[in-house]
Amino acid sequence: MARYGLLGRAIDYSFSRSFFNEKFLRENRSDIYVNLDFQSIDDFILWFKTQNDLAGFNVTIPYKEAICAYLDYIDPEARAIGAVNTVIVASSGALLGYNTDLYGFKRSLEQWGQITPKKALILGTGGAAKAVTYALRSQGYEILQVSRQAGIHDNIDPDKDADGLSLNKINYQQLSPERIKQYPLIVNCTPVGTYPNTKACPELPYDALGPDHYLYDLIYNPEETEFLKRGFKAGAQIKNGQQMLEFQALAAWDLWQKTAS
Repeated sequence: MARYGLLGRAIDYSFSRSFFNEKFLRENRSDIYVNLDFQSIDDFILWFKTQNDLAGFNVTIPYKEAICAYLDYIDPEARAIGAVNTVIVASSGALLGYNTDLYGFKRSLEQWGQITPKKALILGTGGAAKAVTYALRSQGYEILQVSRQAGIHDNIDPDKDADGLSLNKINYQQLSPERIKQYPLIVNCTPVGTYPNTKACPELPYDALGPDHYLYDLIYNPEETEFLKRGFKAGAQIKNGQQMLEFQALAAWDLWQKTAS
C-alpha cells in the first residue's frame, strides 16, 4: 500500500482526495490519498521528517512556489515556470519536483481550438498563474498579467519574470473596457470566487465582454463561478478548472507510477 496526499492550507474542499481515492477503489488498489493541511510550509517539512510512508504528493495554494526551496531536484520545465505542483518522494527520501499543471491546462484548452488573436489576460501571479503563463507563451500568446499589486514587487522588475523575460503587468484599476476588448482569452488564476465565497469575482469591466471572449476559471468549486456567470451572460464561451485538474492529476499519477516501477 502506498500513501499519497495534497499539501495545502484550508483544503477541505479539495478535489484531489476524492478523485484519487475513487480511482483506487475502482482499480482495487489498497493505496490511500489524504489531505496534508498545514498552516505553514515549515510545519509540513517538520512533519515530513518524522514519517516515511509518503510516496508522493500534490501541492496547491499557497505552497506551489514555497515548496521549491525544500526540493532536492526540480524538473527543468517546473524550474522555468517557478512552481511545483507534484512531488515524488524517492526511496532515498529525496524530494523530486514537477509541474503537471502545465500539461493539464494545455490539454483542457485544446477543446476551444484556435483562439485569435493570440492574446490573453492572466488574472493573478501565483504558482498556477505561472504555469498558465508558461503554457500560453509556449503557444505564441501575448500575455498581459493582472495583479492587485502590479509594480510593487520588492527587488523584482515588474516587467520581467523569473527568467528575465518581458512580462507586462498591470493592476485591476488599469484594466479598461478598451483593454478587455483586445484580449479574447481571460484566465482567472486567483482563488476569488472559490467556495464558500461564491459571490465574489475579479474586478473586471464585464460589460466589455462579448461573444469573441473565452473565459477560463481554474476554480472548479463552484462549477460556475460568478466570473463565469458574468462571462456567459455577455455571450462569452466559458470553462472551469475541473478538466484541467483531472488531466494534471493523471499526469501526476503517471510520474509516481514510473518512479515506483
